[in-house]
Amino acid sequence: MAAQMKIINKAFQIDDKDILDYIESVLENGASDFDSSDDVFEAVGEILRESCIGANGDIDQKVLNVCEQIYSTLSINDDEVTNGVIRLDAPVHLASMAEANLEDQNSASIWLARPDNKSFVDLKKLEKAESKIKQKQDKKSEKASIEKSSSSNQLNEATTSQLRSRRENKSEVAGTNKVVDLHIENFDIAFGAKVLLENADLHVAAGRRYGLVGRNGVGKTTLLKMMSTRNLHFPSHFSVLHVEQEVVGDDTNAIQSVLESDTVRESLLKEEKEIHSKLDLHPSDAAQLNTRLSEIWAKLSEIEADKAPMRAAVILTGLGFTTDMQKMTTKEFSGGWRMRLALARALFAKPDLLLLDEPTNMLDIRAIMWLEDYLQTWQSTVIVVSHDRSFLNSVATDILHMYNKKLTVFRGNFEQFIVTKDEKMKNLQKEYDAQKQYRDHIQIFIDRFRYNANRASQVQSKLKLLEKLPKLEPIEKETDAVMRFHELDERVNGTMIRLDEVSFHYVPEKEVFSGVDISASIDSRICIVGENGSGKSTLLKLLIEENEPKKGLRHSHRSLRLGYFSQHHVDMLEMDLNSVELMESRFPGKNIEEYRGQLGRYGITGDLALRSVQSLSGGQKSRLAFAIMTMTRPNFFILDEPTNHLDMETIEALGKALNKFKGGVILVSHDERLISIVCKELWLCGDKRVTCIKGGFEEYKEMLEKEFKRLGIKQ
Repeated sequence: MAAQMKIINKAFQIDDKDILDYIESVLENGASDFDSSDDVFEAVGEILRESCIGANGDIDQKVLNVCEQIYSTLSINDDEVTNGVIRLDAPVHLASMAEANLEDQNSASIWLARPDNKSFVDLKKLEKAESKIKQKQDKKSEKASIEKSSSSNQLNEATTSQLRSRRENKSEVAGTNKVVDLHIENFDIAFGAKVLLENADLHVAAGRRYGLVGRNGVGKTTLLKMMSTRNLHFPSHFSVLHVEQEVVGDDTNAIQSVLESDTVRESLLKEEKEIHSKLDLHPSDAAQLNTRLSEIWAKLSEIEADKAPMRAAVILTGLGFTTDMQKMTTKEFSGGWRMRLALARALFAKPDLLLLDEPTNMLDIRAIMWLEDYLQTWQSTVIVVSHDRSFLNSVATDILHMYNKKLTVFRGNFEQFIVTKDEKMKNLQKEYDAQKQYRDHIQIFIDRFRYNANRASQVQSKLKLLEKLPKLEPIEKETDAVMRFHELDERVNGTMIRLDEVSFHYVPEKEVFSGVDISASIDSRICIVGENGSGKSTLLKLLIEENEPKKGLRHSHRSLRLGYFSQHHVDMLEMDLNSVELMESRFPGKNIEEYRGQLGRYGITGDLALRSVQSLSGGQKSRLAFAIMTMTRPNFFILDEPTNHLDMETIEALGKALNKFKGGVILVSHDERLISIVCKELWLCGDKRVTCIKGGFEEYKEMLEKEFKRLGIKQ
């Protein structure tokens, strides 16, 4: 520490030896933890300044300069250190130095020197300095731990970055930002190492209804989550609701659960109740309390609080809750019905921005039709992710297309979006072709006259022209979705499955089906419809022999090979394996080319087949489930909600593949597009019966329209 103390003695006249010893001890003990001159100042700066009060000049500046000089001397040059060890000018002979030290009792050598127990350092100050150094070390360790944790979690968590203008920040802090349109600009979203959006902008006009579309895995759900959690920043006065999680089950009944979602109404009613209690206990404050009570009544009247129960009942009825169900406690409902409750609460609360992620997955066709009609009168802004083409055609006023790490807005519903997008892609391709032809023409001239001295100036001019032209990027087109079912080995004639006078119940007191007579052949294309709870999934389980009839018989053809797709198959996949390993574990003994070929039929190709199942999107997992289901080459498909996780392009591909498939098909679906592409028959479940609707899906929709009018729930 001699060099550092020399700097201090030269700059300041400090006579107190205890202070000098203390400073030297602090510098010696803490040298390795000083990352800058600020750290040196924090350790000894205050002591130096107090010791030199009364000296000439700017003491503070002088102390800062000294600290900078001290820090520079603490940094050992690279040529003086090798692997952290200081090189000496000459070899040290330890034995001779030790002997000399033993002969000379007054020797000041460091070798075998006797320790001096006397200390002139202020122990309290030293302890304080050491405590500061320890805090710094702990802080560094904590930071390193956080960075390590962040690094390990980044593969499973989405991250965002966003540029915000100073003007926007100032208006937000001042509370003057009262815009009604939503603008989120210059933001990125990544999921682990995968970039989902880059330098993206999102502009949403108040009162418009946006359909967010894009292929499976592009990050639509992640974008909604980043907005709802406000990882993407936008004005705080926007109220946002994301229908993502089901309502927690408790003793609150369904209609009260919906009413409680209006926090303004609930807080006013609570305060009104409290004031009535205070009026009984404190009559002397009656005047002040009555004034506040009048204000509450005025506010309740303004928000039409008295009509709230009726509005809540209308929403619940539209979503399929009967009068008796509305009185049931939330803990009595299954997960699917609790999700409907979450949707009902969001519709009732009327946020400024409503975010819906695949709302039709939890609804039957009747409820979907009601929701379509209800949202058409919605006054606030909606962003909805949906694979249901008909739903988006009915609801959306605009389409947000998420593609190539960007968001593009198209005016109109989904059908208009398809036309506009195709036209835009054609124009971009024409522009690209024209630009390429122009550049190729210039390049031909350059190549032809590159070595012609008479044309040298022209060639140079053309080269400069090419350099100034912007980089030409080829138009990236979305790859076609792939779904290809196998060819059948042989044609099977006759009835494949038949139920004769079948009755079924889970408990004797509640019969699900009674006297059901249905049959299907190899040419059947049947869709089973009906309200939630009408027995659609139960009927499928009777057909695949998972449920045994309580009465009646099930018949099947001796050549029947069933392929069953459950809506829960995706949740039953082994998440820690990749797709090839999963196929090998389910169907051992085949070579890897067979597994690869089977996966390729459903779009699981290349590196995608080697990624863990956990990292796949919902649609990719569904395609994997199809690959597993068809590995045994079934000749009859029974499909339970096969579209739940698929994007619209894959649903189209599924519909076309089912039409080409030569076997029979029975499916349960609420997707109108798939039903219209595939199904020739409709089986309606209800009132313990299964009824064939000869007019198909259009006749079924007309039946529902009449029911809406009868119940008075059409909005």
